[in-house]
Amino acid sequence: MAVPKAKTSKWRRDQRRAKSFFERLKPPSLSKCPSCGEMILPHRVCPYCGEYRGRKVIEVE
Repeated sequence: MAVPKAKTSKWRRDQRRAKSFFERLKPPSLSKCPSCGEMILPHRVCPYCGEYRGRKVIEVE
């Protein structure tokens, strides 16, 4: 079984744990909907026109 050679410092431990926190601070990546041109999250149904990959998926009022 693997055993660490030296104690992990509090700073190094906290830096490793803080990675998920800093990932959440980044702004989300947006892409343009090919049918209506609105900025949406990639790989999601467009909430403005209801299309995904060229097909009508949901009805939007």
